[in-house]
Amino acid sequence: MTRQKQRGGRFRTACALITTLGTLAGAALVGAAPAGGAVGGADQAGSSIAPGVEYRYFDIPASHGTARAHVLDVDLRDPRASVGLLYPGKVAARAPVSALADGAGAVGGINGDFFNITETQHPGVPATGAPVGPSVTNGHALKGAVPNGQRFGPAMPPGVTTEAVLGVGYDRRARLDNLSLDGRIRTRDTRLPLGGLNQYALPVGSVGAFTSDWGDVSRVRATCGTDTNRGAPCSADTHEVTIRDGRVVASADTPGSGPIARGSTVLVGREAGAQELRKLSTGDRVQVRHRLVAADSHIPFRFALGGYPVLRNGEPLPGLDATTSAVRTAAGISDDGRRLLLLSLDGSPQFRTGLTVAEVADTLRELGAQEGFGLDGGGSSTLVSATSTLVARAPGADAVTVRNNPSGGAERPVPNGIGVFSRD
Repeated sequence: MTRQKQRGGRFRTACALITTLGTLAGAALVGAAPAGGAVGGADQAGSSIAPGVEYRYFDIPASHGTARAHVLDVDLRDPRASVGLLYPGKVAARAPVSALADGAGAVGGINGDFFNITETQHPGVPATGAPVGPSVTNGHALKGAVPNGQRFGPAMPPGVTTEAVLGVGYDRRARLDNLSLDGRIRTRDTRLPLGGLNQYALPVGSVGAFTSDWGDVSRVRATCGTDTNRGAPCSADTHEVTIRDGRVVASADTPGSGPIARGSTVLVGREAGAQELRKLSTGDRVQVRHRLVAADSHIPFRFALGGYPVLRNGEPLPGLDATTSAVRTAAGISDDGRRLLLLSLDGSPQFRTGLTVAEVADTLRELGAQEGFGLDGGGSSTLVSATSTLVARAPGADAVTVRNNPSGGAERPVPNGIGVFSRD
């Protein structure tokens, strides 16, 4: 037997035992998993934290060393349990998962989508902190997906785009899908397609809409890079107009910043889009319409956020990275969408080697998931904080605590996450 097969056998054996973990839960919820000492194989600790919600952790012998996984198991068949989007109230804003969870009254949660974290290639342009993919909260579309080439994060599997989402519909079933932006701008003389909604990057030659959901961060970043090159220079041909009560009330050649009044829309154009916006004058009537359209389901999402699929119909997607290991975050869907598994790896020094994306898919499958979705992760020893965060509130406690020992010992502020809610 080869060493690779031996490692794979140990990995599958440990994961196969995970299905028995729920019966071993103790009476009291553990705190953050201990940083020192391995639990060993498939040993675990955990318990029910609220009706329909369980927390546990366990170790996995993986290709680069032992990884520790932390899981929130949400039974969506229980009418008392639900999940929703955690976010700071604006698209272009960030906060730690623990603060987001406590602010929303959640009993648990994990971090979500990859995001615009840095702008080293565009000196003087502030990073927006906005997420990559679409997001929906309480049925309301917050934003669309940036072009594929503008994405932050590891390479996506072949055929996957930034429109990929995980969410829960009004039928209370979790599912994977794609959400595309369907929008248009109508003036007296023309109709234009809408190229973006509250996005940190717009397609070349397009016009994007920014609403009060965006926040007060500068909109200049939306005109930087290209559809295939995130680091390409910012466009020299830009224009924006502000629409209030259906009429143009202001215009500028450089995208601005500051809060957008509720009921107002700022249109930002680049290249051909900028040229179209320059045709508008103060007082002109303009109608802006937009919605997010699912590719595979007619049931609207109540909540959704971006990432990338790693598991479909119980099988890992072709082309998953089986080499690069890291501290990762992911979600799995089982029981025909009635069960959601939220997984975050531990960033303690002895577990920081983490898992490859392929191993994450295998772990989700062994946990019983038929669909799997990769979320933002991190855990380099050079980081002072880490994205991968899982929080849970002990029964009777007033606040959540971080369970997975983030790398560097601190949470990194994030733009969104998945919140777990439970009512008695």
